[in-house]
This record gives sequence, structure tokens and C-alpha cells, in this order.
Amino acid sequence: MKFISVISALFVALSLYVLVFERAALESFAANGDLDALVSALSSPEFTLEQQPQKEQTELGKTADVTLAAMPSDSGANVTSDPDTQSEPPIGVGTDDADHSGSIPAKTVNEMDNKPQPVKVVALLSEARLVDTAVVLRGRTEAARQVDVMAETSGKVVSAPLRKGRMVRKGQELCKLDPGTRMATLSDARARLAEALARVPEARAHQEEAQARLDEAKINNNAALKLSQGGYATETRVATTQAGVRAGEAAVQAAKSGLESARAGIQSAEASVATVEREIEQLTITAPFDGLLETDTAEFGSLMQANGPAGGHCATIIQLDPLKLVGFVPETEVNKVGIGAKAGAKLAAGGEAVTGHVTFISRSADPETRTFRIEIQVPNTDLHLRDGQTAEILIASDGAKAHLLPQSSLTLNDDGKLGVRIVDTNSRAQFRAVKLLRDTPKGILLTGLAQSATVIIVGQEYGIDDVDVAVTLTEIAQ
Repeated sequence: MKFISVISALFVALSLYVLVFERAALESFAANGDLDALVSALSSPEFTLEQQPQKEQTELGKTADVTLAAMPSDSGANVTSDPDTQSEPPIGVGTDDADHSGSIPAKTVNEMDNKPQPVKVVALLSEARLVDTAVVLRGRTEAARQVDVMAETSGKVVSAPLRKGRMVRKGQELCKLDPGTRMATLSDARARLAEALARVPEARAHQEEAQARLDEAKINNNAALKLSQGGYATETRVATTQAGVRAGEAAVQAAKSGLESARAGIQSAEASVATVEREIEQLTITAPFDGLLETDTAEFGSLMQANGPAGGHCATIIQLDPLKLVGFVPETEVNKVGIGAKAGAKLAAGGEAVTGHVTFISRSADPETRTFRIEIQVPNTDLHLRDGQTAEILIASDGAKAHLLPQSSLTLNDDGKLGVRIVDTNSRAQFRAVKLLRDTPKGILLTGLAQSATVIIVGQEYGIDDVDVAVTLTEIAQ
């Protein structure tokens, strides 16, 4: 019984082998009924139970195997099983050249199976063109002006508050403070001014009176001197008249001082009046420029103190038209940017791109990042741009020749370098490192290639350098 089981197992194994690995001979036997060809295939040295499965054969290989296995001999002999003759075409005894000229040798079939086939790719014939290069930065929007309006004097707010988000004009009232006793102080200062003005005529009259007495003293002194020379006046009288002259001069000087003092009193009174008037003006806090209220104005009834611990904050105003774009240029590219250069920006929040011109380039680098601050002024008449938004800034610089290619053409080599694969004159793939200039809606702009290049855009990941490729050209880039 065990012997029968072994025989059955061997029969099943042989049947499975013939069905799987000698399928071509089996199909030939089924089609032609040629038992000799099937027996010859099974008795060949290639037949062994330890034979490893082969890869799928092409239709051409299958046909050749069927022809070689099933071809009959004129003398009735089977295909030779001599290993030394395996490389020769198996022909029957007495068969002429015409009988086997159409068959395919096994060696030729193996060579055809092992020869690598060209990799099919799609390529683009690209021509370099002159494009405007740009310095790309990450920056932000910034208000042209932002001011915290503060109180310059102390007082209680007596005006209704204005709510944030409202547009205000230059000189428009924001906060109004209670004047308190300042009007009485102004009246007192004006009265003192009037008093000082009234003292001026009096001081001037005293000066004129002193001058007249001086003139009289001089006349008396001259008469006394002449009489004394003729012996008609004593020396005492001459001395008295001279003393009168000196007293008159002193009186004139005192009168002049009084007049100057009166004039100084006028200036002091005027300063007092101006101080009080200025303080009264400061009771009304106005907008310094056209802008937008970023905060509510001070609430009615609140106390504002100039330089006080709580501060005297009335409101915050920002000016958004025009708007500034602020970025920081690396020191390696700062020489590519100049004042007046055209610039554009695209906000991270989306929307239309904005354009403007460079208005400022810092002469001093940031000590930590070694970058230079730049400012770009852009119009914002409809106020759709906000302060503090992130933006991608592009600043125009000198032009360069670049290729416009789809993003799918980019690849990496074994060293991790960014590049593309091109097709050389021998129809072989080659890697070329490139430099990315910028991204556009139609593709990416690259430098590092020749003026004309056939760039693989589909299939570049399936080949390496020096691999034969079968190229299908697509539309030429413009």
C-alpha cells in the first residue's frame, strides 16, 4: 500500500510539472497529437524535479520553445540530448537548410530576452529665455504711521467716546477735557498784562522828566563856570551846579530802568496769558493725521493725567494708505536691491498681488541675523490690506536666462541635489543640477542648463545616468 502511495505522489508531481513548466510541449501535443515531441521534451537533460521556475517568457520565446520541442525528424529520431550540442539549433537527421531556416535559435532567443529595453519617457525641448530675476523675501505689512494720542494736561473727559474702526480726519476732536478754573486763570493773566501795559507810559514820562532836569542842570553848570571865570561866581556855586548835573544823569538812568522794567512786565504777563491759553487748547485732543481708530477714545467721565501713573491715553490711530511692506534682505543679496526698485508682494491670506517701490534700505545689519531691513511703499486706497499681515515679497533685480519647466520635471540624485534629467545626443538620460529662480503660474524658472535642452518631464524617476531612453517629445516651452 505504501508503494502505491509513493507511485501516486510521483505521478501527481510529474503531472503538475508538465502542466506548469512544459506547458508549451503539452499544448503542442494537444494540437498536433505528436507524442514523440512530448516524450523528447520530458527526456531532455533540462528536465529535473529540482528545476527552478523561470520568469514569464515573451510571446516570441513561447513560439520558439514550441517549435524546438515539437519539430519532427525525417528519420524518426528525436532531438539530441547531448549537452555539447545544446547551443546548436536542434534539427532532424537528413533535414536540409530550407527545413529549419525559419526557426529561431535558442541562444538568439535568450539574448533577446536579456537585452535591456530603452526606458520610455516623455521629454520637453526647452529653450532658455531672458527673464527678470527677483530677490524673494518673507516679510510683513506695516502701517505707514501709528500714534498713541496722549493727553498733555490733566482733566476729566467731558466728550462722548468714538468707537474703534472709525475713520478720522486730521484735526478732528477725539477727547475733550473739563477746563475747570483755567478760564479764571486766563482772565487773571490778561489783567496782569493790561496792568503791565499801563506802566509803560508812566515809566516813559518819568524818563522824560529826568531828562529835562538833566538838561536844566547842565545849563546852570555852564553859567556858573562862565561867571566863575569872570570872578562873578564862587567855587561853591560851581560845585553845586555840577552836582546837579550828576544827579540829573542818575535820574535819567533810573527812569530808563523803570521803563525797561515795565516792558519786561508786559512780556511776563503775555507769557502767562499764552501759557493759560495753551493749556486751554490742550483740553481738546485732536487727530494728528487722517487715519483709522484702532481703539476707542477715552470714556466719558474718566480722568486723564499727563505723565500720570495711569497715563493719559486718548486713542490709537493708524494710517494704512499708503502701506509699508517690511522685509529683511540677507547680506549675500543686499547688493541686488536698490532704492526705487520695483517690488511686489503676495499675502499669505490670498488676494491680489500688490506692487510698489523700495523706499528704504538699512545701512546697518541686524547683529543677530546679519540681515538688512528694507521698506516698500504700496498704495492701499481701499484699505483692503491690514497691518501685520505676512507677505511673500519679490524685488526685481538684473535679468538672467532661465528655462520654464513644469514642477514635475524636478528630481533628486543620489547625493540629494536638486536637478532634472535631460536626454543627451546619444539618447541617454543624464542628471543636471539646477538652481530654482522662482515659481510662476505656468511652471518654475530654472538656471544651470544649456541654452537648448531636452528635459525629461515624465519617467525621469525610472532611469539613471547613461540609461538608454525612448523619447516622446511634447509641446515646446515658450
